[in-house]
Amino acid sequence: MRRLRTQVGIVGAGPAGLVLAHALGRAGVDCLVLERHSRARVEARARAGLLEERTVAHLRRHGLAGRLLAEGTRHGWCEFLCAGHRLRMDYAALGGAEHWVYPQHWLVRDLIAALETAGRPPRFGVPVLAVEERRRIRCDGLELDCEYVIGCDGARGVTRRALPAGLRRETTRRYPYDWVAVLAEVARPVGGVLYALHERGFAGMMPRTPAIGRFYLQCAAGDTPADWPGPRVRAELALRLPLAEVGLGALHEVRILRMHSRITRPFRHGRLVLAGDAAHVLTPSGAKGMNLAIADATDLADSLLHGQLDGYGRRRLAAVRRAQDFSERLLRLLHRPPHEALPDLRLLTAPGPHATAFAREFTGTSEETDDAQWRA
Repeated sequence: MRRLRTQVGIVGAGPAGLVLAHALGRAGVDCLVLERHSRARVEARARAGLLEERTVAHLRRHGLAGRLLAEGTRHGWCEFLCAGHRLRMDYAALGGAEHWVYPQHWLVRDLIAALETAGRPPRFGVPVLAVEERRRIRCDGLELDCEYVIGCDGARGVTRRALPAGLRRETTRRYPYDWVAVLAEVARPVGGVLYALHERGFAGMMPRTPAIGRFYLQCAAGDTPADWPGPRVRAELALRLPLAEVGLGALHEVRILRMHSRITRPFRHGRLVLAGDAAHVLTPSGAKGMNLAIADATDLADSLLHGQLDGYGRRRLAAVRRAQDFSERLLRLLHRPPHEALPDLRLLTAPGPHATAFAREFTGTSEETDDAQWRA
């Protein structure tokens, strides 16, 4: 058994763990990232793609946004297709901010490369078997003693389960539908986020890269990928979305998203701290997941460096609940019958207080958002 020591052991090489490792390493804190999957798999996992302006500002301050700024694109509007009407919402002009479109796995690639350049690369292919005494990470053939263990290993990871059973509380909400998530080639770039309300169910079209788009289809709760072969996916996308605008090509990924949310508490127990999906899972509605994970990492780095860890759980729980509330309100709107939703959508997309409130919540610039951690 090999024994190592570090100040901060980080489990999981997703956005939260990698951003945290950068922030701590730049401040001279010794830390080590352990990841159960291979580097190739981690860098290929296509997930989110919308980054809030404050997220990009943080990455820029830490010198981590070079390729993002060069290859990403900025978007300040979305559209709703409902009952034959196409309603555009210029959320940046209505009081929000612009999003950056940059695939999550591209950002992960950049963060890993930067850690490697700094001489602190993550250790891939190292599954964590257990977190013992909340300060020791046990792997096959390796034990890592830490001052702090940070769990960034996702909803199915080990660290969440390391919280004492009598202390751990989980709040789970299951929604009465699921989504088919499709990653597909496009002949022309997806111009912006399009939410389609259709009698057959919600559908979404999201930009990712000039040649790739992300598509969503509402489906029955409990459906499996076998229920959605390629021809059915194409037929439903063609019914619910204006595919002629982008020219749908090959389907590279078709999977089912179980539409649920879960918050695990406490976010911190002693020297074990959770961040990202290990602490909270939201639906894709509202594009909050990756941004919340990076916000967790930013707050946590600042808390560790300035001795403010006691308030971490309270601050992040409040932020997660605000994001969950917005995500659920958007879900309810997108899954209503089109003719019922149309009046509210018209109110939402016309200049006024409702549109401004939506724009600010959608882009993370709401007045009630605590931005203190983003100024570090």
